[in-house]
Amino acid sequence: MTSLAPSPLMVALVQAATTLPIFLFALPAGALADIIDRRSILLAMSAVMMLTAISMGLLVLAGAMTPFLLLLFTFVLGTGAAFIAPVWQAVVPKLVSNDELQSAVALNSVGINISRAIGPVLGGVVIVTFGVASPFLLNALSFAAVIIALLWWRPSTSISSRLPAERFWNAIRAGLRYASASKPFKMTLIRAVAFFPFASAYWALLPLIARQEFGGGPTFYGLLLGSVGAGAVGGAFLLPALKTKLGADDLVALGTFGMAVVLVISALVRAPVVAAIAGGLAGASWIAVLSNLNVSAQMALPEWVRARGLSIFITVFFGAMTFGSMLWGQVAALFGIPAALSAAATGAVLGVIFSRRFKLQRNAALDLRPSMHWPEPVVSKTIEPDRGPVMITVDYHIDPKNASAFLAALASLADARRRDGAYAWGVFEDVAKPGHYLEYFLEDSWLEHLRHHERVSEVDRVFQDQIRSFHCGNAPPRVSHFLTPARQGEVAVTVPPEEGSFK
Repeated sequence: MTSLAPSPLMVALVQAATTLPIFLFALPAGALADIIDRRSILLAMSAVMMLTAISMGLLVLAGAMTPFLLLLFTFVLGTGAAFIAPVWQAVVPKLVSNDELQSAVALNSVGINISRAIGPVLGGVVIVTFGVASPFLLNALSFAAVIIALLWWRPSTSISSRLPAERFWNAIRAGLRYASASKPFKMTLIRAVAFFPFASAYWALLPLIARQEFGGGPTFYGLLLGSVGAGAVGGAFLLPALKTKLGADDLVALGTFGMAVVLVISALVRAPVVAAIAGGLAGASWIAVLSNLNVSAQMALPEWVRARGLSIFITVFFGAMTFGSMLWGQVAALFGIPAALSAAATGAVLGVIFSRRFKLQRNAALDLRPSMHWPEPVVSKTIEPDRGPVMITVDYHIDPKNASAFLAALASLADARRRDGAYAWGVFEDVAKPGHYLEYFLEDSWLEHLRHHERVSEVDRVFQDQIRSFHCGNAPPRVSHFLTPARQGEVAVTVPPEEGSFK
């Protein structure tokens, strides 16, 4: 783009065209990845991206590439990445334990950044030697290698559900509901929004920094990106020791301040050696923030919603990057590149200051595996899966002197109800019987309620045991299920759960 239309806005739009599809399509892609075969998604999207890269190379070779076509093909590649990214992210926790997750995410980033260190340098050499079309054709070959690897790969099978697969729109809604009810996940998203829009200035304007501020060409730009990749690789090896010493929150703050320093150096200093050193610091700072945010998101998600939750994280990530790329490109066009970089550095510092109270998920012992401790609902007739809504009530009898502590514990359970499928929740007190409380929650259908049974986690079981300790009497709290009036021949009945098991 610096050759076709070298304005700051057009160059920044290349970054926007890369990230905008992920902002638009990552959530639907995550829903698909949770309900259909993930390997099939990877194969299909890799094939589309390979054909796109071939088309780009042929157009450049024929001299027919235009700014519009470049943005269009970049958008298509970004769309493929949008459908692939949640799948790659979702398989990582299935390959390693929670204790190894930080290292696995960092190792994944090392692989990406080794490519970032080698690829741009190689690309610059290839462009000078064989022409600007050659990197696109080499990129197509790389997708072919990915397709071959996917055909060879045989992923381990997941525990299958006895229930039918979720419908597409229901899956999206369930993912959004989980994200909105999970405090650890929401805190991770807030920290992401406080970092990525400002850090994006470096990535969006780096081609212009190399070309206009330093007067460099493809080779110099490749060397700058190579220094970023090398810094990220080095930073990845330091991450375990730094995280042990500082913790995730302080390490993210340190990485953000490091990125702000890089932006200031890029705005003020015009020595190529210093620019390369700043690139190394940018890579180390970037991986410190990104890997910790990614691990925090991973640890806040159970398997059944993992791809959807990570797609939301990716959507926020690339949405912030897209917004930042367009914003800083426009600021640079109006006020100059140094002013845009300085403003982004100021925003990054303010963002880390104001977001410090939102803590990242760090508890590796958080057990989100299905507990399967809810008893199967007992009904007198078969209930149609789509019938609903369903109201579930739980009767508690509490010593009045423990009412405040009980209600506080019950409020913690409310988030779990919503995460796993409830769209409404509440609690009532019986005015005629002190200490008699009725908890209720509503779900869309009988099938969704059965899914809730499979989603209750070991952490939820702990919450429920704590609440059970407030209940008076030997029998557990009484659970009842209510549906809209039954059709002829359909009658739901209430059966008290077994001792020690309740919802």
